[in-house]
Amino acid sequence: MQHKTAVISGATKGLGRAIAEIFAENGFDLCVCARTQVDLDDMLEDWSRQFPQQKLHIFAADVSKKPEVLEFGQFVRSVFAHIDVLINNAGVFLPGRISEEQEGTLETQMETNLFSAYHLTRALLPVMKSQGRGHIFNMCSIASFMAYPNGGSYSISKFALLGFSKVLREEMKPFGLKVTSVMPGAAWSDSWAGVNLPYERLMQASDVAKAIWGCYNMSDAAVVEELILRPQLGDL
Repeated sequence: MQHKTAVISGATKGLGRAIAEIFAENGFDLCVCARTQVDLDDMLEDWSRQFPQQKLHIFAADVSKKPEVLEFGQFVRSVFAHIDVLINNAGVFLPGRISEEQEGTLETQMETNLFSAYHLTRALLPVMKSQGRGHIFNMCSIASFMAYPNGGSYSISKFALLGFSKVLREEMKPFGLKVTSVMPGAAWSDSWAGVNLPYERLMQASDVAKAIWGCYNMSDAAVVEELILRPQLGDL
C-alpha cells in the first residue's frame, strides 16, 4: 500500500520537528529540508529508530535563497510521485523596531518567511493540482494579524505570508486543494530558548502539531481556513 506523503520546510527543530513526527506517527513518508546537514543527518538517524516503516528524505537548503528552494522542489518531485501535504514552516525571527533595526532585516525576513513559501508552493502546485486533492499549511503567526512591541519586520513578513495564504486559498478552491493559515502564539522552540519563564506559560510544539493534524484529518467537505493558537494565559 502506498504511503501518504508530506513535505515540510524547516523540519529538524521546534514546530517543524513536532509536525513531522505527528505525520510520521500516522503513516506518512516525509521529505524535509533544513539549513544544517548535521541536523538533517541526526533526524534521519532518529527516524530509523522511531519510525522504521516510514521513509524520510532529507535535503539541505537555505530557503532564503530562491535557487536552493527550487532545488528542493525538484528533489521533492524526484522522490514523490504524489504530494498529499505541503507545510511551509521555515522561518526566522529577528526582533526589532522598524525605525531602529539593522539595514537588510526586512529583506532577510521576507526572503525566509514569505518568498520561500511562495517559490516552494509554486514548484509543487503542478503535482498537487493534477491530483485534485491535497492540503497546504502556511506557518503564519499571531504577528500576521496584530502588531506587538519589537515585532518590526518580522510582523511585516508574517502579515504578507497571511496575505499569500488567503490568495492561495481562493485560487485553489476549484482544484480540490485545501489551504490553512496557521497562526500560533508563543510555543517552545529555538526562538524562545533560554527565556526565563515557567514551562507551562508557553504552548508546546506538540500542541501546534496536534492542531494541524486535526485540521488535516477532516472530510473533503471541510477546511479550516485560519487556525489561531495561544497559550492559555494569553500572549506574552
